[in-house]
Amino acid sequence: MDHYQRSNLNYFSAGGLDRATQLRPKDAWLQARLADAATRIVPVWRMQNLLCGDVMPLPVLLSPMQLRDVGVDCANAVLLGTRAEVAYFALDLAGDETPLERLVPAGASFRELRDVGPLLDADAGSLLAYARAITYWHARHRHCGDCGSPTRVAEGGHLRVCAAPRCGQKHFPRTDPAIIVLVVHPGGLGDEERCLLGRQREWPETLYSAVAGFVEPGESLEDAVVREVAEETGIGVSAVHYHSSQPWPFPSSIMLGFTATARDARIVRHDDELADARWFSRTDIVEALAHGRLRVARRVSIAYRLLEDWFDAGRLGPLAGYLGE
Repeated sequence: MDHYQRSNLNYFSAGGLDRATQLRPKDAWLQARLADAATRIVPVWRMQNLLCGDVMPLPVLLSPMQLRDVGVDCANAVLLGTRAEVAYFALDLAGDETPLERLVPAGASFRELRDVGPLLDADAGSLLAYARAITYWHARHRHCGDCGSPTRVAEGGHLRVCAAPRCGQKHFPRTDPAIIVLVVHPGGLGDEERCLLGRQREWPETLYSAVAGFVEPGESLEDAVVREVAEETGIGVSAVHYHSSQPWPFPSSIMLGFTATARDARIVRHDDELADARWFSRTDIVEALAHGRLRVARRVSIAYRLLEDWFDAGRLGPLAGYLGE
């Protein structure tokens, strides 16, 4: 399996949308699409997505006419792309004064994407994550970072331009790169292979996950892996290998997954980010899950995929079979 295929297995990653970059500067085309009854708009409100249904939730997509009929202005809708000649836009409703009850269909509600992500098909999950990420960026860049003047939307929402003539700075959407790494220790003679998991201070006492952290300016991804593991656990690593990536719009990151081999097993926590870090063999994980002493990362996250791939390569069968879900 190549990296592209592996990344597409991660939630929010795979989607059949053409991002239509060549159409973003065409104002006439954009205006025509926002007047087209076939166009679909993904509403976002307070970083939540509109869905209906519980067991099998489905995204609620609205037409421009539905929004205009209740007084919602679509002028700042952001072009997401096209699929089968249908244009898709995202629209942040947080600043709109229209009462939501006039907009939300019966049986639908705005919900947290992390909670429902595993229940959505790949196209729907990717579309909602994209809408959430791009509207968050707009909400954070209403003023120029250079001079503080208001910015205006351009190129279908994929550019904000400073309105001050003396400045005119262009601001493009950004995402924050973060590494996440599953560190493995091969063990000694007769010892089981083990993986390193940590618990952040604000997490429940039984929840453990892979080491993660943001990439710093001027730093390579591999250097970020080495630094984060050393800072949080005191473990030196080698054999750093890329695994896959995952858009993580909570609020605006791209998770870059790695595996690495520990050079030693002695854990020393140098900062206060982790409340605990420990080694788990596959047998340890099975026993801790069975007795309620361990919770692993949500299946929606790349952290789970890293752990699952390592665990499933052993002799105890698939990790999913021990989760009791």
